[in-house]
Amino acid sequence: MAAYTIALSGGVASGKTAVTDRLRELGATILDADQVSRDVVAPGTPGLADIVKTFGARVLQADGSLDRRAMRERIFADAEARRALEAIVHPRVRAALKAGAEAVAEGIVVLAIPLLVESGHYDWVDRTVMVDARTATQEARLMQRDRVDAGLARKMIAAQAPRSRRLAIADEVIRNDDSLDALRNRVDAAWSNWRSLTRTR
Repeated sequence: MAAYTIALSGGVASGKTAVTDRLRELGATILDADQVSRDVVAPGTPGLADIVKTFGARVLQADGSLDRRAMRERIFADAEARRALEAIVHPRVRAALKAGAEAVAEGIVVLAIPLLVESGHYDWVDRTVMVDARTATQEARLMQRDRVDAGLARKMIAAQAPRSRRLAIADEVIRNDDSLDALRNRVDAAWSNWRSLTRTR
């Protein structure tokens, strides 16, 4: 029997890392979309070749790897460029995550996907879980974590899909507006429920 597969997401500074860290401690297999997105555009990959074909060799660093900072600045300034990059990267990330999940024979696999709403097409997972915090909480965490001012924190939040869209696709929401201990208790309760679901399907 294949593992029970969960797509986990949430807005910036919502606490996704804390949740995945706890789930790893509990025994989940974690597949990180951020890491996969780097892997699929590593030097020598078809993904990087397609990026160079679309954007030109100027997006490469001297060692032949993708200049992520330059690419990020370009796509933030140009919505069409962002869509072109997403069309190259997102399908490859989805395929890699699906293959990774299918390779796990039992237990629970958690796909940590920050841009789940934006990338879409994860209807093959068993459950979609959103880590959620109020916008004011996100702003405060960003200001403390990234040492940015309130205006930039708001821009960082606004650059993502709206909170309402994230919550609309969730089968389950893990709230994270208070302490780390409270969050861990909620994750533990969710884990217990998921374990029972794997036994009954």
